[in-house]
Amino acid sequence: MQSTIFPLRATLSAFLMTLPLFTVQASSKAFIPADFQPPTLVETEDFIVKPLGPELMEIDYVAYMSSIEHLQKTFTRSTSWPHEGLDMEDALLDMQTEERRFQQRKSFAYAVLTPDGKTELGCVYVYPSKKAGFDAVIRLWVTQEQYDLGFDATLYNWTQRWIDSAWPFESPAYPGRAISWSNWESVPNTG
Repeated sequence: MQSTIFPLRATLSAFLMTLPLFTVQASSKAFIPADFQPPTLVETEDFIVKPLGPELMEIDYVAYMSSIEHLQKTFTRSTSWPHEGLDMEDALLDMQTEERRFQQRKSFAYAVLTPDGKTELGCVYVYPSKKAGFDAVIRLWVTQEQYDLGFDATLYNWTQRWIDSAWPFESPAYPGRAISWSNWESVPNTG
């Protein structure tokens, strides 16, 4: 038995060595470098930014449910989130998912909170890009109330500076902002 396994192993090894190097590298490329530590708390004079998780479930729920129509027009081009009928069970599942994806270094969702941490003003999301020419997708939203107060522009400007200075991306995309939704949708997907 051992004599038949060895030639098979040798043949398989020889075959793998003939594969182009980029094939192996492309499948193992991580969203962020292994030695990069994503921020877990950012404090500014006007707000704090911290990862979404179950402990923020209630204030996150209040924030997005207060602004359903606004978020469907500004944050997304879909009516699937947020929508009437979401309950606290949905909110908990969402928070657990965001926390797990953060811990697994797959994506990074942040709450933007008042300095006392009691009210959510909006959120910032850092996702891997599936579009050619971009290594990250940055999305953000603020509540209708904060939008009306002009905080959307403030948060967007701050987020751009934060991503440029604190994250390892070369070409982040800001769909619906720096690139229109229609232009974003026309960018080809990567492999």
